[in-house]
Amino acid sequence: MLKKTLVAAATAVAATLITGLAHAEPAKPECIAPAKPGGGFDLTCKLAQSGLQDAKLLNAPMRVTYMPGGIGAVAYNTVIANRPAEGGTIVAYSGGSFLNLAIGKFGKYTEDDVKWLAAVGADYGAIIVKADSPYQTLKDLIEATRKEPGKVVFGAGGSVGSQDWMKSALIAREAGVDPKSMRYVAFEGGGEAITALMGGHVHAYSGDASEVQGHLKGGRIKVLAILAQERLKGDLAGIPTAIEQGYNVDWTITRGFYMGPKVSDADYQWWLAAFEKLQASPEFDQLRTERGLFPYNLSGAKLTESVRKEVARYKVLATELGLTAQ
Repeated sequence: MLKKTLVAAATAVAATLITGLAHAEPAKPECIAPAKPGGGFDLTCKLAQSGLQDAKLLNAPMRVTYMPGGIGAVAYNTVIANRPAEGGTIVAYSGGSFLNLAIGKFGKYTEDDVKWLAAVGADYGAIIVKADSPYQTLKDLIEATRKEPGKVVFGAGGSVGSQDWMKSALIAREAGVDPKSMRYVAFEGGGEAITALMGGHVHAYSGDASEVQGHLKGGRIKVLAILAQERLKGDLAGIPTAIEQGYNVDWTITRGFYMGPKVSDADYQWWLAAFEKLQASPEFDQLRTERGLFPYNLSGAKLTESVRKEVARYKVLATELGLTAQ
Protein backbone atom coordinates (compact mmCIF):
# COMPACT_ATOMS: atom_id res chain seq x y z
CA MET A 1 0.00 0.00 0.00
CA LEU A 2 2.83 2.37 0.95
CA LYS A 3 4.61 1.59 -2.31
CA LYS A 4 1.51 2.45 -4.35
CA THR A 5 1.08 5.69 -2.42
CA LEU A 6 4.69 6.69 -3.11
CA VAL A 7 4.36 5.87 -6.80
CA ALA A 8 1.17 7.89 -7.02
CA ALA A 9 2.79 10.83 -5.26
CA ALA A 10 5.82 10.72 -7.57
CA THR A 11 3.55 10.58 -10.61
CA ALA A 12 1.61 13.59 -9.35
CA VAL A 13 4.83 15.57 -8.82
CA ALA A 14 6.07 14.69 -12.32
CA ALA A 15 2.74 15.68 -13.83
CA THR A 16 2.87 18.99 -11.99
CA LEU A 17 6.37 19.70 -13.31
CA ILE A 18 5.43 18.82 -16.86
CA THR A 19 2.28 20.95 -16.64
CA GLY A 20 4.34 23.81 -15.21
CA LEU A 21 6.80 23.65 -18.09
CA ALA A 22 3.96 23.49 -20.58
CA HIS A 23 2.42 26.56 -19.01
CA ALA A 24 5.80 28.27 -19.19
CA GLU A 25 5.69 28.36 -22.97
CA PRO A 26 5.62 32.07 -23.81
CA ALA A 27 2.43 33.47 -25.26
CA LYS A 28 4.30 36.35 -26.93
CA PRO A 29 7.88 35.18 -27.57
CA GLU A 30 10.35 37.92 -28.46
CA CYS A 31 13.99 38.00 -29.46
CA ILE A 32 15.84 41.27 -28.99
CA ALA A 33 18.64 41.96 -31.48
CA PRO A 34 20.88 44.59 -29.82
CA ALA A 35 21.57 46.40 -33.10
CA LYS A 36 19.88 47.71 -36.23
CA PRO A 37 18.40 45.19 -38.72
CA GLY A 38 20.97 43.17 -40.66
CA GLY A 39 24.21 41.90 -39.18
CA GLY A 40 25.07 39.21 -36.67
CA PHE A 41 22.57 39.94 -33.87
CA ASP A 42 19.70 40.01 -36.34
CA LEU A 43 20.94 36.77 -37.91
CA THR A 44 21.08 35.14 -34.47
CA CYS A 45 17.52 36.11 -33.59
CA LYS A 46 16.17 35.00 -36.95
CA LEU A 47 17.97 31.68 -36.62
CA ALA A 48 16.06 31.07 -33.38
CA GLN A 49 12.85 32.39 -34.90
CA SER A 50 13.02 30.02 -37.89
CA GLY A 51 14.37 27.05 -35.96
CA LEU A 52 11.88 27.10 -33.10
CA GLN A 53 8.89 27.71 -35.35
CA ASP A 54 9.90 25.16 -38.01
CA ALA A 55 10.38 22.54 -35.27
CA LYS A 56 6.97 23.48 -33.84
CA LEU A 57 8.54 24.18 -30.45
CA LEU A 58 6.72 27.50 -30.36
CA ASN A 59 2.99 27.76 -30.95
CA ALA A 60 2.97 31.54 -31.05
CA PRO A 61 5.06 33.40 -33.65
CA MET A 62 8.28 34.91 -32.35
CA ARG A 63 8.85 38.57 -33.12
CA VAL A 64 12.28 40.09 -33.57
CA THR A 65 12.78 43.58 -32.15
CA TYR A 66 15.80 45.86 -32.40
CA MET A 67 17.55 47.74 -29.61
CA PRO A 68 20.75 49.28 -30.99
CA GLY A 69 23.31 51.11 -28.91
CA GLY A 70 26.76 50.50 -27.51
CA ILE A 71 27.22 47.21 -29.43
CA GLY A 72 24.84 45.46 -27.04
CA ALA A 73 25.20 47.73 -24.00
CA VAL A 74 21.76 49.38 -24.30
CA ALA A 75 19.96 46.03 -24.53
CA TYR A 76 21.99 44.52 -21.69
CA ASN A 77 21.27 47.44 -19.35
CA THR A 78 17.61 47.69 -20.37
CA VAL A 79 16.84 44.02 -19.79
CA ILE A 80 18.55 43.96 -16.39
CA ALA A 81 17.18 47.26 -15.08
CA ASN A 82 13.76 47.53 -16.72
CA ARG A 83 12.71 44.11 -18.03
CA PRO A 84 14.39 41.59 -15.71
CA ALA A 85 11.53 39.11 -15.31
CA GLU A 86 10.14 38.78 -18.85
CA GLY A 87 9.82 35.05 -19.37
CA GLY A 88 9.06 35.35 -23.07
CA THR A 89 12.05 37.50 -23.98
CA ILE A 90 15.46 36.29 -25.07
CA VAL A 91 18.34 38.53 -26.13
CA ALA A 92 21.01 37.74 -28.72
CA TYR A 93 24.68 37.95 -27.79
CA SER A 94 27.98 37.36 -29.57
CA GLY A 95 31.57 36.84 -28.50
CA GLY A 96 31.95 40.60 -28.85
CA SER A 97 29.55 40.95 -25.91
CA PHE A 98 32.10 39.17 -23.72
CA LEU A 99 34.82 41.54 -24.85
CA ASN A 100 32.65 44.55 -24.02
CA LEU A 101 31.88 43.11 -20.60
CA ALA A 102 35.59 42.54 -20.01
CA ILE A 103 36.55 46.15 -20.70
CA GLY A 104 33.58 47.68 -18.90
CA LYS A 105 31.57 48.92 -21.88
CA PHE A 106 28.34 47.54 -20.40
CA GLY A 107 28.59 49.89 -17.42
CA LYS A 108 28.13 48.63 -13.88
CA TYR A 109 26.73 45.24 -14.88
CA THR A 110 28.84 42.09 -15.18
CA GLU A 111 28.51 38.67 -16.78
CA ASP A 112 26.78 37.45 -13.60
CA ASP A 113 23.82 39.84 -13.96
CA VAL A 114 21.84 37.86 -16.57
CA LYS A 115 20.80 34.25 -17.11
CA TRP A 116 22.83 32.74 -19.95
CA LEU A 117 20.58 30.47 -21.96
CA ALA A 118 22.09 28.81 -25.02
CA ALA A 119 24.89 29.13 -27.56
CA VAL A 120 23.63 28.03 -30.97
CA GLY A 121 26.52 28.55 -33.34
CA ALA A 122 29.98 29.93 -33.87
CA ASP A 123 32.02 31.83 -36.37
CA TYR A 124 35.78 32.19 -36.53
CA GLY A 125 38.18 34.96 -37.38
CA ALA A 126 39.88 34.94 -40.77
CA ILE A 127 42.82 36.87 -42.19
CA ILE A 128 42.04 37.82 -45.77
CA VAL A 129 44.02 39.42 -48.60
CA LYS A 130 43.46 39.97 -52.33
CA ALA A 131 44.15 36.92 -54.46
CA ASP A 132 47.09 38.69 -56.13
CA SER A 133 48.50 40.07 -52.87
CA PRO A 134 52.27 39.85 -52.35
CA TYR A 135 51.40 38.17 -49.05
CA GLN A 136 50.50 34.62 -50.06
CA THR A 137 50.95 33.06 -46.63
CA LEU A 138 50.35 34.23 -43.08
CA LYS A 139 54.10 34.15 -42.57
CA ASP A 140 54.53 36.57 -45.51
CA LEU A 141 52.12 39.02 -43.90
CA ILE A 142 53.61 38.75 -40.43
CA GLU A 143 57.20 39.09 -41.64
CA ALA A 144 56.30 42.12 -43.76
CA THR A 145 54.59 43.70 -40.75
CA ARG A 146 57.65 42.96 -38.62
CA LYS A 147 59.99 44.50 -41.18
CA GLU A 148 57.97 47.62 -42.05
CA PRO A 149 55.06 48.11 -39.60
CA GLY A 150 54.04 51.38 -41.22
CA LYS A 151 53.71 49.89 -44.66
CA VAL A 152 51.20 47.10 -44.08
CA VAL A 153 47.64 48.42 -43.62
CA PHE A 154 45.05 46.33 -41.79
CA GLY A 155 41.34 47.03 -41.95
CA ALA A 156 38.08 45.67 -40.55
CA GLY A 157 34.53 46.56 -39.62
CA GLY A 158 35.18 47.87 -36.14
CA SER A 159 36.99 50.63 -34.28
CA VAL A 160 40.00 50.26 -31.97
CA GLY A 161 39.07 47.89 -29.15
CA SER A 162 36.43 46.00 -31.15
CA GLN A 163 36.76 42.29 -31.75
CA ASP A 164 37.64 42.86 -35.42
CA TRP A 165 40.42 45.22 -34.32
CA MET A 166 41.54 42.58 -31.82
CA LYS A 167 42.08 40.07 -34.62
CA SER A 168 44.38 42.50 -36.45
CA ALA A 169 46.07 43.38 -33.17
CA LEU A 170 46.87 39.74 -32.44
CA ILE A 171 48.50 39.37 -35.85
CA ALA A 172 50.53 42.54 -35.25
CA ARG A 173 51.59 41.19 -31.88
CA GLU A 174 52.83 37.99 -33.53
CA ALA A 175 55.02 40.27 -35.67
CA GLY A 176 56.40 41.93 -32.55
CA VAL A 177 54.58 45.18 -33.30
CA ASP A 178 52.72 47.20 -30.67
CA PRO A 179 49.05 46.92 -31.75
CA LYS A 180 48.52 50.59 -30.92
CA SER A 181 51.10 51.58 -33.50
CA MET A 182 49.96 49.32 -36.34
CA ARG A 183 48.28 50.90 -39.35
CA TYR A 184 44.60 50.12 -39.00
CA VAL A 185 41.55 51.51 -40.81
CA ALA A 186 38.10 51.12 -39.25
CA PHE A 187 35.03 50.64 -41.44
CA GLU A 188 31.31 50.57 -40.71
CA GLY A 189 31.07 46.88 -41.49
CA GLY A 190 32.56 43.91 -43.26
CA GLY A 191 31.13 44.91 -46.65
CA GLU A 192 32.98 48.22 -46.62
CA ALA A 193 36.18 46.52 -45.48
CA ILE A 194 36.04 43.98 -48.31
CA THR A 195 35.47 46.80 -50.82
CA ALA A 196 38.50 48.65 -49.44
CA LEU A 197 40.57 45.47 -49.66
CA MET A 198 39.60 44.92 -53.29
CA GLY A 199 40.40 48.55 -54.05
CA GLY A 200 43.87 48.27 -52.55
CA HIS A 201 43.18 50.73 -49.73
CA VAL A 202 44.05 48.10 -47.10
CA HIS A 203 46.34 45.12 -47.47
CA ALA A 204 44.76 42.69 -45.01
CA TYR A 205 41.24 42.34 -43.70
CA SER A 206 40.58 40.66 -40.36
CA GLY A 207 37.07 39.37 -40.96
CA ASP A 208 35.04 36.25 -40.25
CA ALA A 209 35.11 32.82 -41.85
CA SER A 210 31.37 32.85 -42.58
CA GLU A 211 31.53 35.94 -44.77
CA VAL A 212 34.35 34.83 -47.05
CA GLN A 213 32.83 31.72 -48.60
CA GLY A 214 30.97 33.60 -51.35
CA HIS A 215 34.01 35.75 -52.15
CA LEU A 216 36.27 32.71 -52.34
CA LYS A 217 34.18 31.24 -55.12
CA GLY A 218 34.82 34.35 -57.19
CA GLY A 219 38.58 33.84 -56.91
CA ARG A 220 39.26 37.45 -55.94
CA ILE A 221 40.44 36.89 -52.36
CA LYS A 222 42.75 34.54 -50.52
CA VAL A 223 42.32 33.49 -46.89
CA LEU A 224 45.71 33.24 -45.24
CA ALA A 225 44.45 31.68 -42.02
CA ILE A 226 41.37 30.69 -40.08
CA LEU A 227 41.59 31.72 -36.42
CA ALA A 228 40.25 28.48 -34.96
CA GLN A 229 41.69 25.72 -32.82
CA GLU A 230 41.46 23.27 -35.71
CA ARG A 231 40.54 23.27 -39.38
CA LEU A 232 36.94 23.85 -40.30
CA LYS A 233 34.97 21.40 -42.37
CA GLY A 234 33.25 21.89 -45.70
CA ASP A 235 34.30 24.57 -48.18
CA LEU A 236 36.97 25.96 -45.84
CA ALA A 237 38.66 22.64 -45.07
CA GLY A 238 41.62 23.50 -47.30
CA ILE A 239 42.53 26.65 -45.40
CA PRO A 240 45.09 26.23 -42.60
CA THR A 241 44.63 27.69 -39.15
CA ALA A 242 47.05 30.26 -37.75
CA ILE A 243 47.91 27.77 -35.02
CA GLU A 244 49.05 25.07 -37.43
CA GLN A 245 51.22 27.68 -39.17
CA GLY A 246 53.00 28.33 -35.87
CA TYR A 247 51.13 31.42 -34.65
CA ASN A 248 49.12 31.31 -31.45
CA VAL A 249 46.08 33.24 -32.66
CA ASP A 250 42.58 31.91 -32.07
CA TRP A 251 39.40 33.98 -32.30
CA THR A 252 36.09 32.20 -31.84
CA ILE A 253 32.89 34.21 -32.13
CA THR A 254 30.03 32.42 -30.41
CA ARG A 255 26.40 33.39 -30.90
CA GLY A 256 23.49 32.70 -28.59
CA PHE A 257 21.01 34.10 -26.10
CA TYR A 258 20.56 35.28 -22.53
CA MET A 259 17.53 36.21 -20.42
CA GLY A 260 16.78 38.69 -17.65
CA PRO A 261 18.08 38.00 -14.12
CA LYS A 262 14.63 37.60 -12.52
CA VAL A 263 13.08 35.26 -15.09
CA SER A 264 11.34 32.41 -13.26
CA ASP A 265 12.90 28.96 -13.17
CA ALA A 266 9.91 27.52 -15.03
CA ASP A 267 10.27 30.01 -17.88
CA TYR A 268 14.03 29.56 -18.06
CA GLN A 269 13.74 25.75 -18.04
CA TRP A 270 11.16 25.86 -20.83
CA TRP A 271 13.52 27.79 -23.10
CA LEU A 272 16.44 25.59 -22.08
CA ALA A 273 14.57 22.41 -22.99
CA ALA A 274 13.40 23.94 -26.27
CA PHE A 275 16.91 24.93 -27.36
CA GLU A 276 18.42 21.61 -26.32
CA LYS A 277 15.84 19.77 -28.40
CA LEU A 278 16.37 22.17 -31.30
CA GLN A 279 20.15 21.79 -31.28
CA ALA A 280 19.87 18.01 -31.47
CA SER A 281 17.95 18.10 -34.77
CA PRO A 282 19.62 17.74 -38.18
CA GLU A 283 17.16 20.29 -39.58
CA PHE A 284 18.57 22.97 -37.28
CA ASP A 285 22.11 22.02 -38.22
CA GLN A 286 21.21 22.64 -41.85
CA LEU A 287 19.53 25.94 -40.98
CA ARG A 288 22.64 27.07 -39.13
CA THR A 289 24.91 26.08 -42.01
CA GLU A 290 22.76 28.06 -44.46
CA ARG A 291 23.39 31.14 -42.31
CA GLY A 292 27.14 30.68 -42.39
CA LEU A 293 27.55 29.48 -38.82
CA PHE A 294 29.38 26.45 -37.54
CA PRO A 295 28.23 23.97 -34.83
CA TYR A 296 28.69 25.19 -31.27
CA ASN A 297 26.16 23.93 -28.74
CA LEU A 298 26.28 24.92 -25.08
CA SER A 299 23.44 25.70 -22.70
CA GLY A 300 22.56 26.34 -19.08
CA ALA A 301 25.26 25.88 -16.46
CA LYS A 302 27.92 24.82 -18.99
CA LEU A 303 27.36 27.97 -21.02
CA THR A 304 27.43 30.13 -17.89
CA GLU A 305 30.78 28.70 -16.87
CA SER A 306 32.12 29.16 -20.40
CA VAL A 307 31.03 32.82 -20.44
CA ARG A 308 32.82 33.50 -17.16
CA LYS A 309 36.01 31.96 -18.50
CA GLU A 310 35.80 33.93 -21.75
CA VAL A 311 35.27 37.26 -19.98
CA ALA A 312 38.23 36.53 -17.70
CA ARG A 313 40.38 35.64 -20.72
CA TYR A 314 39.39 38.83 -22.53
CA LYS A 315 40.27 40.91 -19.47
CA VAL A 316 43.80 39.54 -19.58
CA LEU A 317 44.04 39.98 -23.34
CA ALA A 318 42.70 43.55 -23.21
CA THR A 319 45.32 44.46 -20.61
CA GLU A 320 48.07 42.91 -22.70
CA LEU A 321 46.96 44.87 -25.77
CA GLY A 322 46.76 48.14 -23.89
CA LEU A 323 42.99 48.50 -23.70
CA THR A 324 41.87 50.10 -20.46
CA ALA A 325 38.61 49.36 -18.68
CA GLN A 326 35.92 51.99 -19.13
